[in-house]
Amino acid sequence: MSDEFVERLKSVGIELDSKKRSGSFLQEDQVVKTVSSFFAGVEVMSIKEALEKYDWLEDYMWRAIDVQDDYTAEVSEEFNGYFIRSLPGAKVEIPVEACLYLKSVKKQKVHNIVIAEDNSELNIISGCVSHPTATGMHIGVSEFFVKKNAKLTFTMIHRWERDIEVRPRSGAVIEENGTFISNYVLMSPVKLVQMYPTAYLRGKNSKAIFSSVIIAREGSVIDSGVRAVLSANKSSAEIISRAISKGGKVISKGHIIGDAPEVKGHLECRGLILNSGIIHAIPELEARYPNVELSHEAAIGKIAEDEIFYLMSRGLTRDEAISTIVRGFLEIEIKGLSDVLKREINRAIQMVERELL
Repeated sequence: MSDEFVERLKSVGIELDSKKRSGSFLQEDQVVKTVSSFFAGVEVMSIKEALEKYDWLEDYMWRAIDVQDDYTAEVSEEFNGYFIRSLPGAKVEIPVEACLYLKSVKKQKVHNIVIAEDNSELNIISGCVSHPTATGMHIGVSEFFVKKNAKLTFTMIHRWERDIEVRPRSGAVIEENGTFISNYVLMSPVKLVQMYPTAYLRGKNSKAIFSSVIIAREGSVIDSGVRAVLSANKSSAEIISRAISKGGKVISKGHIIGDAPEVKGHLECRGLILNSGIIHAIPELEARYPNVELSHEAAIGKIAEDEIFYLMSRGLTRDEAISTIVRGFLEIEIKGLSDVLKREINRAIQMVERELL
């Protein structure tokens, strides 16, 4: 691997170091290049290999997401991708890393399945990146299954090029006392990102937490949203997004459906416009029982001059003052993260800060 390629992988949290990871997966275009597992409690393999090995895996295909548009239909006909599974009772605290690298194909078609079995814990860092000269589209279907008393943390960091279109399609099914934590960081210019993952909370006391940090550069369109369907007693969901527009367009959507007694949901969207751009926040709450607790808050604005002046009066330069404000805006307290994942997300956000100024 070239030094440039290794650096691009590192920029999205991919270390290629077995001491820092429980397993690794690398796919270039449609070809799986690397598959390895360094921990007895986790399985990592290509989805095609997994389908050959396990007859029961067919029952999971297209269970968390439907073939709902032309893009998912394409993936249903031709795909590769990863299968990651934590075994019952296994605590996989050190992350598994998965990288999908778009180099030369016009359409990279991926179908991933992740399963956290009963009483297990699984952490995954997924870094998606493209070659500097790449053009085309990434279509990624991902299905997540969090079983009884299990916890799955999935952190996705994107670094694309200006001519790439990205259309992830994903769904998660969370069972009793299960926890699904999804983190998303978009670091770079991109032509289009269009995604609307859905979490189905089907077990009592199940929980989903979605957090995202999105930067829209000039010429980028980011159409991003999350839907949580609370269909089990005392299930809960939290959706938190931070969006910065530096000349690009952000459509930030959130939809929480309270479809069972005593469920709780909170939706928070905050946007910051630097110089120019568009941010469109669309929060939506839907209660189908009288004793649900759903709330939302949304705010969009710009950096206030009085805030900059105050920090400059404390000895900071103007650029340092703006950087401090941006850093504070991007900070999200994500509950339940391991120290390793916290460091990865903070490192990604710090890189974004440097690029913004």
